[in-house]
Amino acid sequence: MQVNNTPTVVAISGISGAGKTSAGKLLAKQFDCPYLLFDDHTEPQTYPQDMKRWLNNGANVSLIQTPKFVRALQTLRATNNNHYIFIEEPFGRERDAMSLLIDYVVLLDQPLELCLSRIIKRHTDNITGNNSTSLRSIDSFLDKYHDHFRDIYIKTALKVSRNCDLIIRGNVSIKDTNNTIINWLKNQSSNP
Repeated sequence: MQVNNTPTVVAISGISGAGKTSAGKLLAKQFDCPYLLFDDHTEPQTYPQDMKRWLNNGANVSLIQTPKFVRALQTLRATNNNHYIFIEEPFGRERDAMSLLIDYVVLLDQPLELCLSRIIKRHTDNITGNNSTSLRSIDSFLDKYHDHFRDIYIKTALKVSRNCDLIIRGNVSIKDTNNTIINWLKNQSSNP
């Protein structure tokens, strides 16, 4: 979908723990192009202060603000000569600030329990000795997960799935995920 030498922006979407970061980094390495990670551009005010209330009020993902991410992507699109730019954008095209900057959305629709286990593993990998802070962090996350995070993940993944270009479902390895995306992108390039 590259137009006027503007790089094609491919958003890798999915809930926390779906493998977005790993996929984006590997794809960028495969295509020798840049990538941007959502979490590298968040600020304290990125998310609504009360996520449960946000969920109950309709989960408007445009209220999730990342102006640094938007500017970084706009700059890359204007100054980069690579064919692709891969971004980790959990919400696909659903945020107003990002919708016109994205050419393709790939949704990694992994099972919730797999994603949750990856999140817990991420936290436990950082525990050294008797680190009660990390354990409290896991406990706090799980409380929020049971109370409202799980519902947020389900609702936002459903929104993204309605407006994406490729969905990769199930417990798929990162290697198979990347091969699927690479083959799909090659097919897109040959069928303008």
